[in-house]
Amino acid sequence: MLFGFPLATIYLTVLIVIGLCTILYLFFSDLTDGVAEGIPFFDPAVILAFISITAAGGYLLETFTTISHFINFLLAAVASSILSALLYYFLLVPMRTAEVSLAYTDESLAGQTGKVIVPIPIDGFGEIIIESINGVISKRAASFDQTEIPYDQEVLIIEIKEGTVYVTAYESAWPTN
Repeated sequence: MLFGFPLATIYLTVLIVIGLCTILYLFFSDLTDGVAEGIPFFDPAVILAFISITAAGGYLLETFTTISHFINFLLAAVASSILSALLYYFLLVPMRTAEVSLAYTDESLAGQTGKVIVPIPIDGFGEIIIESINGVISKRAASFDQTEIPYDQEVLIIEIKEGTVYVTAYESAWPTN
């Protein structure tokens, strides 16, 4: 008994309250991302996980064992510490460092190949498509060396200026059968 309530009831109440806090954190986590960013384990996701695992472990140990209350809490806290550390190092850290952007920059297009879909005149503009892992990108194109480039010609992107890619005809060294 603690504060006139059985410990199992307290553990269960803490588990429910922290579970609700975790759900709120899922919705509003962007607001708390900058808080103590460089301090490991001082992350709301890790703290909420630690408290909820401790409460769940304490509840289960109180309900199903006859070990002393202090030992139950200690076992739950140690197990929670280990699981929270594993959560932090093997889930949260890799997810934060992963690049999830499908965006591209104009500078990243230089050196790639594309295919002409609108012929490029000597002193005008045409259009090319570039196939990448992000999908198919369509760009306005001009000839880099002032030559006419016909439809369906493979081209190499030399540079990008003001949204226009400057290309030259490209002959692959590998046969395409």
